[in-house]
Amino acid sequence: MGVVPTPTRRGPIYHQIADELRARVIGGDIPRGGKLPTEAELTAEYGVNRQTVRSALSVLVNEGLIYSARPQGYFVRDGEPMYYRPQREFRPQPASPEMDRFMSDHSDLGRHPTQTIEVTIVDPPAGIGERLQLEPGEPAVARRRVRFLDGEPYNINDSYYPLSLVQDTEIMKPGDIARGTNQVLTDMGYEQVRAFDEIYIRMPTPEEAERLHIGPGTPVACHICTGVTADDQTVRVTLNVLPGDRHVIVYERARPYDHDADDQEG
Repeated sequence: MGVVPTPTRRGPIYHQIADELRARVIGGDIPRGGKLPTEAELTAEYGVNRQTVRSALSVLVNEGLIYSARPQGYFVRDGEPMYYRPQREFRPQPASPEMDRFMSDHSDLGRHPTQTIEVTIVDPPAGIGERLQLEPGEPAVARRRVRFLDGEPYNINDSYYPLSLVQDTEIMKPGDIARGTNQVLTDMGYEQVRAFDEIYIRMPTPEEAERLHIGPGTPVACHICTGVTADDQTVRVTLNVLPGDRHVIVYERARPYDHDADDQEG
């Protein structure tokens, strides 16, 4: 006879099974990197059908607590979340031509970062062309990246530029750029002095889910960054797609210094 899960909340039985499995993971009964019991074992343990077990496991997959590695089974996530800091964008690039900022930052943390880069000439997606101030039908260049930590895809980083602006530059080459694309634009006379950040929370598109190996039910944060020069020319739009089960978005803010208050106290 199956083990009836201890009621922790009202609702479907698969939620109760998910609650118990979550407690076993958080409590350390199943350690980081450890394998969960198989679907067949859980079916026998709880006395339910396999679909109920799969629904319970899907809850924990969508929370980012476990992942499916078919056909081996389900495992507890071992990796730490990636701390995503948009305000670091305009820091100087690392000196090494072998690494961009993403690679350098996460190597310093003891992780193993890798990325794929492809460059294509595209009809920009909806909203990108408008942000780039392109005429209808005017092409853009897309530098499309998927970034990995310890072999797992962590986020998408796709940057778009007007083709007329970058067609004869390093930006067209599908590889790391030692000085960074922002510096390439600066050296061309298009220094970005400010950026507009938009963050949307939504479900991934089918293409994004495929590129990031996202299971059903996992939301993403979509960070769109638009870089603008001193004369209000938009020269770059970057679309970052961050799976919600793998990221913490961190913003650092500083209180403006009040010179007038000092003058009054003096």
